[in-house]
Amino acid sequence: MLAKLLRTVIAIQLLVGTLFGLVLAVWQGWPLWIAVLCGLALPFATMALVDTYSAIISKGPEPWGAWLKSVLGEYRAGCIFFILRQPWATSPPRLLPATGNQARVPVVLVHGYMCNHRMWDEISGALRAQGHAVFAVDLEPLYTSIDHYAPTIESAVHALLAHSGQQRVAIVGHSMGGLATRAWLRVHGIDRVARIVTLGTPHRGTQIPQHMPTKNGVQMAWDSAWLQQLTAQETDAVHQLFRIAITPQDNIVYPQRAQVLPGVKAQIFEGIGHVQMCLDASVIAWVQSQLNDLPAAA
Repeated sequence: MLAKLLRTVIAIQLLVGTLFGLVLAVWQGWPLWIAVLCGLALPFATMALVDTYSAIISKGPEPWGAWLKSVLGEYRAGCIFFILRQPWATSPPRLLPATGNQARVPVVLVHGYMCNHRMWDEISGALRAQGHAVFAVDLEPLYTSIDHYAPTIESAVHALLAHSGQQRVAIVGHSMGGLATRAWLRVHGIDRVARIVTLGTPHRGTQIPQHMPTKNGVQMAWDSAWLQQLTAQETDAVHQLFRIAITPQDNIVYPQRAQVLPGVKAQIFEGIGHVQMCLDASVIAWVQSQLNDLPAAA
């Protein structure tokens, strides 16, 4: 669903950019390849505008150098994910077996808002090489209550346990994916969970403006009633399962340093943006390290 939506958006941008370039070329007497260039450039220019805007409104009291680095890194990551990769995800998610020699606890990968399973390509490959079977889900429909994603996660958990013969899984969630995981825990409990790792998850919500409010978007608003109820219903045993990573330059989820759970200390990654967390080598290595000590027979 997301892939089709992104392809439609890109097609409209290509058309608008090409028409603008054609008018400009005819008006100025320039060669027609200018029109083609304008069409190809518009999706990337739009990404630059979106990333710059979100970085400006989300900036906290962090060094300007780290902020600028995050803007550039987030632009690169945004182009990779939203222009070059996710729109062309034509195959449904599936269980991918480990490629490493040592069998480790299987891992469910849960993406964030307006994303799909192609967000996990780098992390999936790294975890499989470490000996983890993985299942990167697609959270659909795009605009619904976060609670409605619990069956999707449950299906992946069931498939991984059946495939591996193990008793527990680990779950890695990016952004809204961490909240979807918490919603799944509220229904299914912690007995089959070895560890949960979240990257840039709005555990306290985000203050980003909701230009198009959706059910899941409202639930992720800063200190929303849904988030307060979710946290109040969780026990210390639930929170002990979590390992949290945040970036002070997160351009989507802010206030950035507030995105923690009671009793859980966050790992800080400086100078990277929100979706860049799924691409950054240091974050990927940290995710691997958080799962490395889990026994194979978990």
